[in-house]
Amino acid sequence: MEIWVNPACSKCRAATSALDEAGVAYTVRRYLDDPPTVDELRAVLDRLGLEPWHVARTGEPVAIEIGLAAYPQEAGARERWLAAMVTHPVLIQRPIITADDGSTVVGRDPGSVAAVIAAEQA
Repeated sequence: MEIWVNPACSKCRAATSALDEAGVAYTVRRYLDDPPTVDELRAVLDRLGLEPWHVARTGEPVAIEIGLAAYPQEAGARERWLAAMVTHPVLIQRPIITADDGSTVVGRDPGSVAAVIAAEQA
């Protein structure tokens, strides 16, 4: 299992605590220091069944600076969103957890984290 975290994020700390309490082995990826590639982000989004604009942090200062909220939310603009998020990984919602079976969740709530833990322990 891998979890993309920002150590300053309370949701990330809560998710790693839940994983620790469940005794689940995982690898931490500090995605601000080790940003995903476009292909990695695309694969995560495909597993989530989401588009980049669904997991973009549009309120971040850099999002405002680059005009992210004005990017079209359509298939033709997907690569533009991906490029922006890889260039500025702070734009990626967190934490993102991928279980060994490939199931992936945005672990912002306890239920999502519990689901990925259950899948891992099954």
